[in-house]
Amino acid sequence: MSVRVVLADHGVGNPRSVCSALARAGAEPAVATSATEVEQAPLAVVAGVGHVASTVRGLAAHGLDDALRERVAAGRPTLGICVGMQVLFEESEEGGRGLGLLAGPVRRLRARRVPHMGWNALTVAEGESLADGLEGAFVYFAHSYAVEPADEAVELARVDHDGRVVAAVAHGPLAGAQFHPERSGAAGARFLENVLRWSRSG
Repeated sequence: MSVRVVLADHGVGNPRSVCSALARAGAEPAVATSATEVEQAPLAVVAGVGHVASTVRGLAAHGLDDALRERVAAGRPTLGICVGMQVLFEESEEGGRGLGLLAGPVRRLRARRVPHMGWNALTVAEGESLADGLEGAFVYFAHSYAVEPADEAVELARVDHDGRVVAAVAHGPLAGAQFHPERSGAAGARFLENVLRWSRSG
């Protein structure tokens, strides 16, 4: 049975590639600016590239920031991808406040090579269904900032890029991926399939 997935339209990035990847994984995706649709969907996704500040402004323009807070408070599954994961956190060094759904800042990568662009192998937390089949899998990154969770228990996966970088998080009804599953081939497809199964069991 397919899962209806609503992507919160904040006007930044190209949601079509994420919609295509979700459809291949077995979802019924749609892009919406309706706060009610975003709040009530079986699974909501915030995806995109760019800055935390501009993403949150785009969400707030349609009341989607509050809709996301409401759905998380109600325990409805919510996924952030790339900057969409960053906006789940509190504040970015690049400027702007996130939604504050998870504790911790977003900071510029402390690495010789910034931005971090390319493929890295995941190290995943044990016993996490969202990370099933992803240990050692290579996924694609394109970012200069990364989350630093206040509670390391929310870390679902990490990679090494001149030091530890949090690649994915999970806590309650929230999940996030700093990598781009829609550009990560079989590993990205596996992650999205895991997310769909997780959203049905929540």
